[in-house]
Amino acid sequence: MSKSTTRASGQLHGDILDDVGGRIVGGELAAGAVLTLEGIAREYAVSVPVAREVVRVLESMGLVSSRRRVGVTVLDRGGWNVFDPRLIRWRLGGEDRAGQLQSLSELRRGFEPVAAALAAGHASAEQCGILAAAVSDMVVHGHSGDLEAYLAADITFHRTLLEASGNEMFRALGSVVAEVLTGRTHHHLMPARPNPDAISLHDTVARAVRVGEAGTAERAMRELIEEAGEAMREDQGGPS
Repeated sequence: MSKSTTRASGQLHGDILDDVGGRIVGGELAAGAVLTLEGIAREYAVSVPVAREVVRVLESMGLVSSRRRVGVTVLDRGGWNVFDPRLIRWRLGGEDRAGQLQSLSELRRGFEPVAAALAAGHASAEQCGILAAAVSDMVVHGHSGDLEAYLAADITFHRTLLEASGNEMFRALGSVVAEVLTGRTHHHLMPARPNPDAISLHDTVARAVRVGEAGTAERAMRELIEEAGEAMREDQGGPS
């Protein structure tokens, strides 16, 4: 199989996965609904093996269960793997966006300030350099209004901070934070020009980590997350 064929096949699989997953998350395919591999293959004009792979991924995410002579059953959200970045992306793209953002903001308040404090005691010189460079990029792209470039720098900052904490569990949450930041940008939940105060707080965190001031790093990160949550609430017309 050629590389182009492999890419096309992977893209097709990803498109079908996004569509079926989005329909489940959005409620079009409600809990208890039963699908079949043949039905999925027919609806999307693909082979049964492709449909089977899509179901396998959905099953790993807790969205469906597959049993012989029963079919593919859509499961209640109580069993969903809510930390899966794809599931977060689908929920941010649907009507559940407000609830998902609230859950994610609460989650971030619980671990990112602690990670920042830990990073102040564990970050390497290289990681401190990456944090500083990311802040510089955020300043440049914030002024220019290049939100995609700003987003890339923001993601680099937060991933690096979590890695610098030295805690493998925090590091594993990097993809979750990346989806939050991406969702804010792609669903227009942040201003056209990033808030200078938010960039300043990133800088405060980076500087505190570099000089080993755990308390300052933790406080600044907590304030940064609160600022982001406030900005999203205002954008959605919620109470301040």
